[in-house]
Amino acid sequence: MELLPHIHSPEDLRRLSPESLPALAAEMRDFIIDVVAAKEGHLGASLGVVELTIALHYVYNTPDDRLIWDVGHQAYGHKILTGRQESFITNRQYGGLSGFPKRSESPYDAFGTGHSSTSISAILGMAIASRLSGKKDRKHIAVIGDASIASGMAFEGLNHAGESPADVLIILNDNAIGIDPSVGALKKYLTNVKQGTAKDENIFECLNFEYTGPVDGHNLPLLINTLKDLKQVQGPKLLHLITTKGKGLKKAEEEQVTYHAPGKFDKHTGDLIQGSKTTGPPKFQEVFGLTLLELAKENQRIVGITPAMPTGSSMKYMIEAIPDRAWDVGIAEQHAVTLAAGMAADGLIPFCNVYSTFLQRAYDQVIHDVALQDLPVIFCLDRAGLVGQDGATHHGLYDIAYLRCIPNLYIFAPMNEAELRNIMYTAQLGLGHPIAIRYPRGRGVMTDWQQPFEEITIGKGQRLKQGKHIAILSIGTVGNTVGEMLSGYSEDSSPGHYNMRFVKPLDENLLHRIFSEYPYIITVEDGCKAGGFGSAVLEFANENGYKNPVKIFGVEDRFIEQGTVAELQAEAGLDPATIKNYVEQLLEITR
Repeated sequence: MELLPHIHSPEDLRRLSPESLPALAAEMRDFIIDVVAAKEGHLGASLGVVELTIALHYVYNTPDDRLIWDVGHQAYGHKILTGRQESFITNRQYGGLSGFPKRSESPYDAFGTGHSSTSISAILGMAIASRLSGKKDRKHIAVIGDASIASGMAFEGLNHAGESPADVLIILNDNAIGIDPSVGALKKYLTNVKQGTAKDENIFECLNFEYTGPVDGHNLPLLINTLKDLKQVQGPKLLHLITTKGKGLKKAEEEQVTYHAPGKFDKHTGDLIQGSKTTGPPKFQEVFGLTLLELAKENQRIVGITPAMPTGSSMKYMIEAIPDRAWDVGIAEQHAVTLAAGMAADGLIPFCNVYSTFLQRAYDQVIHDVALQDLPVIFCLDRAGLVGQDGATHHGLYDIAYLRCIPNLYIFAPMNEAELRNIMYTAQLGLGHPIAIRYPRGRGVMTDWQQPFEEITIGKGQRLKQGKHIAILSIGTVGNTVGEMLSGYSEDSSPGHYNMRFVKPLDENLLHRIFSEYPYIITVEDGCKAGGFGSAVLEFANENGYKNPVKIFGVEDRFIEQGTVAELQAEAGLDPATIKNYVEQLLEITR
């Protein structure tokens, strides 16, 4: 008899005999593989913690006992066991389950974890809250991966927790890989611990944690007995588990980077299902990676930095070809930015590639270490705008707003692949200031993109289409959406279209001409409206006494959840139909 269909909560799980749990683990793996093969998602991490997930909910009284998954890629099995099995088919889909733990989704999701390395601080905070409120029997568990624990914030949490009497259990899920293979001295130390060759005292015991391990994370009886024993130990504890990412699917075990989030695949063989063979535009990530390598071969001062995203960002091309000038520094955005600042201070030309959503983690470093000292770091902000099914934790909607207020910093958004190449080329020639180049996830619009470099004039926009009555000012790749919308208009009736390119500095000469020529202004951006590109245009209009009505198309003051980019653009009102509808309303006024 199948067990999983009868598990609607951890209470059902706890009624099972220990002997039946390995069979349940096999069913859970098959279920995760079936759904992710068809619907896509994060595969390897959740397959690696199936036994741990079962053991935790079997031993602990969740949700009263607090359990945090860091990072949330590991939490699919957790969702399945906590009442979301039937709805798991909607995972990462529009209107469906989030791909990460989410407090508003379930009481079992004690803390949201889309970004890494937060669990130790959060679980310590919960443990302190339990103690102060008299809930002395409540247990507090954080599961953190070996890539996440190498982050500075995780060390800060360990440092505090180690001197605290709080009853916390940190479970280190050590599979030697995050999205890409783990890096750094801590990774080497953990490898030595596993092999029994560590030279010095245990680092976690030195931080005042009761250390247990290494333990086989796929041995369910051993896991359950170990957790029961640790339940009786007071104070800070760390359990070191050895697991295999992708456990249970041979291809996922062998190709762990690919099968972190593999797209659609054959659930029986694990073979990836290939898309259309037709040649289309490249991904912006490919354009970045190949262009950087091309430039670095010609300019010996160029160096590359990425915090734990060499494959996703395509920094891997330079790391593989010129390893002494390109680095994956691990999940360490603060370090990445200040490392780049130090390099720039002594004459190197650092390209620091960070996902837009992750640069939020290094905001002070951007201001204090880079911009304040006017160091010419080149920030390449990948995954800017709406990213799709990763949802609210991963959209790159805030970078324009949070960077625009920083002195000395240029902000550029390419409309296509050629502009990305050309601004990278221009930046390495020497700007005298830092620059942030933001571009989206996914494919561009050009097949013939590897053209000779052309220098871009800083602060210069371009007119794409002369028009009447209405001027549409776009920034970045949403300009292609505008162009698509305008293609249906005749020359006599079409609004004008301007690719502004720079959020900062704005092309004020061009703006003066636009505001003088067109009575109505529309701005379009794939970022938050508050403080964004449209706000910059409004500030210009106000400072110069222009009274033209300005309509801002951008994301309203709320978080956008997951879905396809097209679905989310429609929700945010950034789709061609919504923009066209507004244009038609204005045209009616002008007729």
